Amino acid sequence: MLLGIDTGGTYTDAVLFTEEDGVLKTSKSLTTKHDLSIGICKAVDAILPGSGEEIRMVSLSTTLATNAIVESHGSPVCLIMIGYDEGSLMRSNLGEAIGKNPYVFVRGGHTSMGDEQAPLDIELVRKTVQEQGPKVAAFAVAGYFSVRNAAHEETVRTLIREETGLPVTCAHELTSSLDAPRRALTAVLNARLIPQLQQLILAVGTMLEQKNIKAPLMVVKGDGSLITAETALNRPVETILSGPAASVVGAHFLSGEKDVFVVDMGGTTTDIAILEDGQPLLNDQGALVGGWRTMVEAVAVHTFGLGGDSEVTLELGKAKLTVGPRRVQPISLLALQCPEVLDVMQKQLKSDRIRPTDGRFVLRLRKLDTGETSLSRMEAEIWTLLKDGPVALNELAERPAMIPPLQRLVDRGLVIYSGLTPSDASHLLNRHQSWDVKGAELSAQLFLRFANRENIFRNVTVKELAEKIYEKTVTRSGTTILESAMSEEGYPPLSKEQQLGQNLIDNALRDKQAEKKSPLINFSLQLGRPIVAIGAPAATYYPDVAKRLNTRLSVPEHAEVTNAVGAVAGGVVQNVKALISSPEKGRYRVHISGAQKDFTDLELAATFATDTADQQVRDLALACGAAEVKVNITRKDKIILDAGGDKLFIESRIVAIAKGRPVLAA
Repeated sequence: MLLGIDTGGTYTDAVLFTEEDGVLKTSKSLTTKHDLSIGICKAVDAILPGSGEEIRMVSLSTTLATNAIVESHGSPVCLIMIGYDEGSLMRSNLGEAIGKNPYVFVRGGHTSMGDEQAPLDIELVRKTVQEQGPKVAAFAVAGYFSVRNAAHEETVRTLIREETGLPVTCAHELTSSLDAPRRALTAVLNARLIPQLQQLILAVGTMLEQKNIKAPLMVVKGDGSLITAETALNRPVETILSGPAASVVGAHFLSGEKDVFVVDMGGTTTDIAILEDGQPLLNDQGALVGGWRTMVEAVAVHTFGLGGDSEVTLELGKAKLTVGPRRVQPISLLALQCPEVLDVMQKQLKSDRIRPTDGRFVLRLRKLDTGETSLSRMEAEIWTLLKDGPVALNELAERPAMIPPLQRLVDRGLVIYSGLTPSDASHLLNRHQSWDVKGAELSAQLFLRFANRENIFRNVTVKELAEKIYEKTVTRSGTTILESAMSEEGYPPLSKEQQLGQNLIDNALRDKQAEKKSPLINFSLQLGRPIVAIGAPAATYYPDVAKRLNTRLSVPEHAEVTNAVGAVAGGVVQNVKALISSPEKGRYRVHISGAQKDFTDLELAATFATDTADQQVRDLALACGAAEVKVNITRKDKIILDAGGDKLFIESRIVAIAKGRPVLAA
């Protein structure tokens, strides 16, 4: 038996699985971000109450990395840029990604041929590391042309480990592609995610010990393949889109569909991918998550901040509801876990004072990822206020100076808001009954009371508000699919000037049957492929979405735990890329894995590159948990004719791809 686990923003899912019989048992448990092991152990206990000695492999998928980037959460890091110019911050949104994290420019780096462009300023590195080490959770190191020569990055990594013992991400280890700013961006994201993935791996390790499970632990990468937990801990950025990738693998396995849209709606995001002949499309430009274009090879997935836990807010100027993109804890879930919030909301309803913060709360989400010295005075004060449970946002809003530090804690993923969500609306409409309906009702009443004060939604009942939230979620879900389809077809996104196009889409997606009079224009759209909808909220919203898009819908059995199924249905895939350049006529330089070697004969260089890539990719696949590795190697030469008609060698690219099923415990 194989054990699949998926840890999402709201739920942790578990499945027992065999390759012969497929899914045997499934379970869901709330994700407990303050201590992930609680939710993981509860989910596994439900399907494996006793010892797990018969489990031969455990595989894990997670949306924690994706959610952290979408929600701009992450641990504080320091970026050391070797040989970069300050203008690089303006490229690839690198400066925006760094935000308020410390960074430093250091002399050094290499040329495109791998030669040193300047000596490394090791003393500036040492000074920076000693200053920032106590304040950050990890370091990122990016050297100019480090993919051609990684010597400076490796020297800095050694120094950081000796001085601090903190995790270090070197950019050349994550990608062999050029584009220095984007490589630095990917290194920063990786470093920010290391502490969170460490918590997850440790939590699963706790469960394995309790269950006496000796099987290897694998983690799903963003392309749907598997790596060992040890590899994932060093390169957590590769788990960006782990959840969506597992969902695509699982959706194909459960539905048997080959040419479809796969839509995974969770608590935080909606992820949309396309299957063609049973294989997911891959993004050859690198995963795009939360607006960041990374250099991570991953499933071509379109990620939107829309889920069951998306925050419902009121856009006052336009007098309309918005859903998302920020995730909050549903008030019905908070009321189930902390019933005292019901009394607080009752008092708010009786008060003559009406505030936009009524019915909203703040609570700790997970443990502090650094020492308390990393918190400002007010951040530390808020952190202490929240130690005993949720606090009404009204209390903090009484001191306006509290709001910016509170938002910083939210941005770090340490604290979360709680408020009205589509999940609460589902409770009010009897479509979901797992949590506390009274909490949802009180929050909706407070929401409407404020809306009435602003002359919005007058005489609207709680149920009618819930219907409006449901309708908004359905139409936004339809829009996300259309945007994804148009993007894949090469259409530019609709701009504000193209209001007619947006109006026609809105007309096609709205519920015309619920309108009191027939519309003068009845515009309709037809999606070109069926939809396979998975995720806990999918069965609630997607029947209406598919109907309005005039396409067939499949919600397969076990759709609510598809990611956990995908976690055990994949295999190990690794690749190594080598480049042969020519610094001068008659000299051929092999660049591979940050190292280089010169030859005077092209075929000798190609043989060395091919043999090295073959050995390295086999070693990588075995290190990532593969058995019976098979390798495929391709070579592409770029040769042009010069002005005299002679052949001129430009470069040669060699790619070695290794595949294999994971090693199972004996």
